[in-house]
Amino acid sequence: QVQLVESGGGLVQAGDSLRLSCAVSGRAFSSSVMYWFRQAPGKEREFVARISSPGLSTYYADSVKGRFTISRDNAKNTVYLQMNSLKPEDTAVYYCAADRRTTTSADGMDYWGKGTLVTVSS
Repeated sequence: QVQLVESGGGLVQAGDSLRLSCAVSGRAFSSSVMYWFRQAPGKEREFVARISSPGLSTYYADSVKGRFTISRDNAKNTVYLQMNSLKPEDTAVYYCAADRRTTTSADGMDYWGKGTLVTVSS
């Protein structure tokens, strides 16, 4: 059984920073591409960032490029999302996901976490 548990969300002001963590149990972590998606109220879930299984390759949505950094610690089975210069439009539930594929689509992900809420006030 693979489980993903996100943490680190909260209420911050515009311009602040926040670091999300996603702890992964099970053997799937080391071989999985790890993802962060987000879903704002009334909107579809959207891709934020991904990192390859060795952690050598990353890819970001244009909306977060230069502000967010995804990283992973394979020894700790944990993936992180460092979010800097946060904006009110970053407000959303942030989800961690794992999959064998390299994609930007939320459809068909192998595993999902339950999400952590990030609220950015103006």
